[in-house]
Amino acid sequence: MHRDHTSLMKNHPCFSRDAHGKTGRIHLPVAPACNVQCRYCLRKYDCANESRPGVTSMVLNSGEAVERVRNLVERDLRLTVIGIAGPGDPLANDATFEAMRLINREFPHLILCVSTNGLALNDRIEDLMKCGVKSVTVTINATRPEIAERIYRWVNYRGRRYEGRAAAELLVANQWSGLANAINAGFLIKINSVLIPGVNDAEIPLVAEKAGKAGADIHNIIPLNPQAEFSHLSRPSREEIHLLRLICGTHLQQMSHCRQCRADACGTLDDNKDMETEVLAARIGEAYEMMN
Repeated sequence: MHRDHTSLMKNHPCFSRDAHGKTGRIHLPVAPACNVQCRYCLRKYDCANESRPGVTSMVLNSGEAVERVRNLVERDLRLTVIGIAGPGDPLANDATFEAMRLINREFPHLILCVSTNGLALNDRIEDLMKCGVKSVTVTINATRPEIAERIYRWVNYRGRRYEGRAAAELLVANQWSGLANAINAGFLIKINSVLIPGVNDAEIPLVAEKAGKAGADIHNIIPLNPQAEFSHLSRPSREEIHLLRLICGTHLQQMSHCRQCRADACGTLDDNKDMETEVLAARIGEAYEMMN
C-alpha cells in the first residue's frame, strides 16, 4: 500500500522541524507491560525507548486516556498527534488498541502514533490499521544478532521467554521483517536508535542504511542515558551524536530536535509538560482559589 506522507509529516512534530514548535502531542501512558529487557533499561517502569521516555507519573486505563485527550483538546494546545510510547511496549498491551480505537472514533482528525521495540510488530500491524494508527516508531539498535545480544537480555514472545543469542536473533529478525511489513502497509515510519558507546557505534550507520533502503522516513539517534548494565558508560557528547548523524544522513533523513519525551508528555516540544506538572499546577490553582 502506498500512502502520501506529506500532510502527516508536516503536522507531526517529530518529523518536521518547522512543526515541533507549532504543533503539539500527547503521550498516553496506558502500556505498562514490556516484552523485552534492554540492558540500558531500569525496570521501575517498563520501557520500549528508555532514556527517560519510559517515565510516567501514573498509568492510565483506556477510558482515562480518552478523558485526558478530551481535556487537553478543550485547552487548545495545538495538538495534532496522540502517541503511546509506554511506559512499556505499546504492542504488548491491549489497552493501546482500545485507547486508540476510542480516540480515533471521537477525534478522527488527530494523528495516532505508537512507539515499539518491534518484537510484536508483525503480529499487530492489522490491529494498528484497524484502530486508525498512521505513524509507527520502531527502536532498532542493531542489524546483527551478535551486537543485539550485548544490548538485550531477554524477550518474551508468544508466551515463551528467550535469552542471550536466541533472544537477539528473534528480536532482530522480527524488527526488520516487521519494519518492512509496516512500510508496505503504508505507515509513516521513524526509526529510533540508542547510541551505546563501545557497543553499537559502528552498527548504527548500518541500521540507517538498511532502514533507508527499506523505505523508512526518518532516523532519530538518541544518546544513551547511562544506567542499569550500562551505568559505567559515559553519555555520548553532542559532537559524537552530530558526527554520527552526518554519517547516517547519507542513508536516511536525520531527526535533530528530539526532546526524549516522557511517556506522559504533552504540549509542543518547545513547551513540554507532563502529568506530574499538570497535577501540581492544578493543585496550586485549587489552593489559590480556596485562599481567595
